[in-house]
Amino acid sequence: MNNILVSSLEPSANLHLEPVLKELKKYNLKGIFDPRFGKPLYPSSDFSVMGFVDILFKIKKAKQAIEKMVKLSFECDKVLLIDSPAFNLPLAKAIKKKNPTIEIIYYILPQVWAWKEKRVKKVEKYCDKLASILPFESKFYNKAHYVGHPLLDEITTFKTKTTNNGKVAFLPGSRKSEIKFLMKTYKEVAKNIKEEKILVIPKHFQEKQIKEIYGDIKDFTICKNTEDALNKSDFAFICSGTATLEAAVIGTPFVLTYKAKKIDYFLAKKFVHLKHIGLANIIFDFNHEESMHDEYIQDELTLENLLNAYKNLDKEQFIKKAKRLRTILEHGSAKEVSNMLVKI
Repeated sequence: MNNILVSSLEPSANLHLEPVLKELKKYNLKGIFDPRFGKPLYPSSDFSVMGFVDILFKIKKAKQAIEKMVKLSFECDKVLLIDSPAFNLPLAKAIKKKNPTIEIIYYILPQVWAWKEKRVKKVEKYCDKLASILPFESKFYNKAHYVGHPLLDEITTFKTKTTNNGKVAFLPGSRKSEIKFLMKTYKEVAKNIKEEKILVIPKHFQEKQIKEIYGDIKDFTICKNTEDALNKSDFAFICSGTATLEAAVIGTPFVLTYKAKKIDYFLAKKFVHLKHIGLANIIFDFNHEESMHDEYIQDELTLENLLNAYKNLDKEQFIKKAKRLRTILEHGSAKEVSNMLVKI
């Protein structure tokens, strides 16, 4: 039985953890993770934090958690850190200081290719194995080993040709502020589209929250499964985030949309120096290939631009690029990460 100390703070981290555990089969988890995997020291929801300005990290609780996680490490064979560098890097440092012989695996590495390149030294100093999910990360990390991408484990259906189902998906994200910014424009777009409009709402939102955040959504068909909505739809309008890569991998033509608080966007522009913000486009950029999809950000996020993208996007070309993207990513990551966790 493998005793594994896990630090999986975000909903997306837990989503990617699940197929790893299915591959591992025999294990005993300790630490921070979703309660559906067992009995955690803390549930992930206690620590999930998002955004530049919204990161008011619970410092006291985080320090207590790190102390307890260090003690737990002595009961474990290996440590698995998933994403969330603001917490996981201090945790890795603390564990290595007290328990230097235990192997620490970092899965879903800090995005040093976007900002904070100085984190490379910390990650490589305190972590023994770096499980990268983006092929180009080896250009930044000396110790990175590309394990594949988790979406290729999690997505079950891929499109090989364009569809004509008469459905269009709208994915305004999962953060309340993003949703409120985008829904105003999305509703205008929806009025100009005759096809069925599918609105993807996060599973954890309660009915009262939905009314408060989204307002009047009577013109939309509600769906709480992203993959299902993207598979059904011929086109999608998607807030910047993992869902854009999911659509790109599936092969659903889409346009990326992003609108944030002015201070958040100002800080992002100041610290992040990338040509694109969509992960599929970033992958193609690093591969020296043309971008895959349009991006409309802040003032470019207009009714005219979105309708133009919807009407004029070359769907056949998009399908070809989706196939190319799947080739670049090669395979899922669960098998290789589970192999790293096996006790020798």
